[in-house]
Amino acid sequence: MNKKELSERDICSKFITPAVVNAGWDLQKQIREEVTFTDGRIFVRKKLVTRGKKKRADYILYYKPNIPVAIIEAKDNKNSVEAGMQQALEYGEILDIPFIYSSNGDAFIEHDRTVTEGIKEKELPLNHFPSPESLWKRYKAAKGITEEEEQTVTQDFHFEQGGKSPRYYQRVAINRTVEAIAKGQDRTLLVMATGTGKTYTAFQIIYRLWKARTKKRILFLADRNILVDQTMANDFRHFGDKMVKIRNRTVDKAHEIYLALYQGISGKEEFQNIYKEFSPDFFDLIVIDECHRGSAKEDSAWREILDYFSAASQVGLTATPKETKDVSNIEYFGEPIYTYSLKQGIEDGFLAPYKVIRIAIDRDLGYRPTKGKRDKYGYEIEDREYNLKDFDKKLVLEQRTKIIAKKVSDYLKENGNRFAKTIFFCTDTDHAGRMRRALVNENSDLIAVNSKYVMQITGDNEEGKKELDSFIDPASKYPTLVTTSKLLTTGVDCQTCQLIVLDTNISSMIEFKQIIGRGTRIREDHGKQFFTIVDFRNVTAHFADPSFDGDPVVIKNTVDRIPTDDEEEQGNLTNETDDTVSPLGDTNDIDNINQTGKADDEDKPKKYYVNDVEVKVMNERVMYYGKDGKLITESLIDYTKENVLSHYRTLDEFLNEWHATEKKKVIIEVLEEQGILFEELQKEVGKDLDPFDLICHVAFDRPPLTRQERANNVKKRNYFGKYSETARAILEVILDKYANDGVSNLDKEVLRIPDFREFGTPIQIAKEFGGPNNFVIAMKELQQEIYTA
Repeated sequence: MNKKELSERDICSKFITPAVVNAGWDLQKQIREEVTFTDGRIFVRKKLVTRGKKKRADYILYYKPNIPVAIIEAKDNKNSVEAGMQQALEYGEILDIPFIYSSNGDAFIEHDRTVTEGIKEKELPLNHFPSPESLWKRYKAAKGITEEEEQTVTQDFHFEQGGKSPRYYQRVAINRTVEAIAKGQDRTLLVMATGTGKTYTAFQIIYRLWKARTKKRILFLADRNILVDQTMANDFRHFGDKMVKIRNRTVDKAHEIYLALYQGISGKEEFQNIYKEFSPDFFDLIVIDECHRGSAKEDSAWREILDYFSAASQVGLTATPKETKDVSNIEYFGEPIYTYSLKQGIEDGFLAPYKVIRIAIDRDLGYRPTKGKRDKYGYEIEDREYNLKDFDKKLVLEQRTKIIAKKVSDYLKENGNRFAKTIFFCTDTDHAGRMRRALVNENSDLIAVNSKYVMQITGDNEEGKKELDSFIDPASKYPTLVTTSKLLTTGVDCQTCQLIVLDTNISSMIEFKQIIGRGTRIREDHGKQFFTIVDFRNVTAHFADPSFDGDPVVIKNTVDRIPTDDEEEQGNLTNETDDTVSPLGDTNDIDNINQTGKADDEDKPKKYYVNDVEVKVMNERVMYYGKDGKLITESLIDYTKENVLSHYRTLDEFLNEWHATEKKKVIIEVLEEQGILFEELQKEVGKDLDPFDLICHVAFDRPPLTRQERANNVKKRNYFGKYSETARAILEVILDKYANDGVSNLDKEVLRIPDFREFGTPIQIAKEFGGPNNFVIAMKELQQEIYTA
């Protein structure tokens, strides 16, 4: 047997797998081959969407079902034994796996990530691969895990028959948290982007600690009724009658899993502090969902609950850790034990990417009324400059509301997607009501079919709040377009939301993150792979701030100080505002205004309503989510050039690989995985070009030839003269197929399409060229002729 002639798969089956099995690993329970652990990033350009390549490990070895301890990257024997190490290390770091191996079937190279001093890498003979017990013993020693702690650490996940199991990042978060608590860590913080399954992660943490009897009585705290109810009905349902929701003082203390609202068990008055019905040592574990919303504030009632139960282990879950000049999550919980960011979620293909449409309106540059001008209710408008900070708070330009409603409605019509779930974020409930009316008038045809096509869902609107469940239900068509101010910023799992419209000023980075989180879930079964943000107030400038998706840092300043004028005027990106939001919605956003614009002070309204000022759209800019997580405004041509040049530095480098690769579509697929969409690129360039010519033209500035021109050039060179009449006819059909349909028809599989039936079976056709091998040679020569300069 010549190893050099074996494929990578043969090397695995004949050498690597036997070596691992002989070391004592159970083939059925402990060894998994070709493990795919990401979904492949989604790329969006204009209307075309594609997925990139999924990350896949050749082998992952598990000590227990929840504990992967080793990863092996295999290569064929033409490669060196350490050829797979770099890739294996990358995967090992992502998957939090301690022992990394590379092999080509001759031996193993081991990289020990637990070693901090001394030899980290060494070569092992094929028959000296470590046993499961030896690797686990080394891992325990490195982590300092005792026998008592081991019983908790090795407790299995809850696995449903045919149900979901943790994704890799959830497993890392769960394992790290369980291990930390087993070792006696009192406070733990997990930072996980919206849409990545924080509640499911919490369930698995609680389940494992509860099942191991390390923690026997557990409290899960949330800040919205809908969050508690959804949790009980979905992820926590497996606890069954062991679980109860705390609603009042007469709670049955015979249960083991308790769920409650922060504000439902605490308050300013002593009689509201229901949590004191329990002794301070009653709970062993407290999990705090959305812990950025108040639990870290030292003088908050919510913090009092955590202090009261200080003997319990406490786990904070958040998508947006609160770090401001006054409040610090990290100061209370400590540094995050694990962070899974929006950027990483998009990169892995578990979260939806976004595109941004920024629309500039002329009056947003500033509006000053003429002296003595009165609004539509007869109030004289204060003579000063009004800008975006004032619109819909101090002064309403009604034509501005109408043009926004029209612009978004036209966008939905033009894209043929009028039933895309859409959330309009407005400045307050008055603005949400006016935007609802403007949208009704722009979509009167669909309103005539069902009046719930457009609805206002705010804290003061009972009819709208009743429809909240229908809006977030993927199976429900209505409501479709909803207007709100604060109610839908957090705690609402609208998986099919495809459009977020921003017409409100947002200074809080946390609030901005929460709003963006409304669109990050993927539901391919409902046609949602990405979402769009339409921004009328330049709010998406927050994307450029390093703190948007960066590592949380403590910036709390315990010294009292007065904000500077600039801070008051401009707002601090990290200055927190969402603690003022009522847990029940945005009722505290309701301005004291009726439809006549009157306020408590009859002489001066809180808002001026102006209906006779013309408003126009000045320009709009479309930006896409780039490879580095930043918004890019470059054209598809520029994007393609940049990505091709990152693969091929010169034209010769590209030509050499193109000519050396038998199946051209392999090169095309690699580039498509980087987000190069040839179909859309062809539309932008405006010619019927082969991917080869698109690359040469766009990336290397070569004059392009159409497929038909290339086919005609081959015919002119009389390349077919050396073949028989039938063989020439076959090649001409292949050439015509290339001219019409492209490069995918340039391999031996082309003979299976109906056009060749008149020439016989593929075997009969190959005989016209002297046999299958000669036909393959003829196809290679044809490709060379087609791509001759």
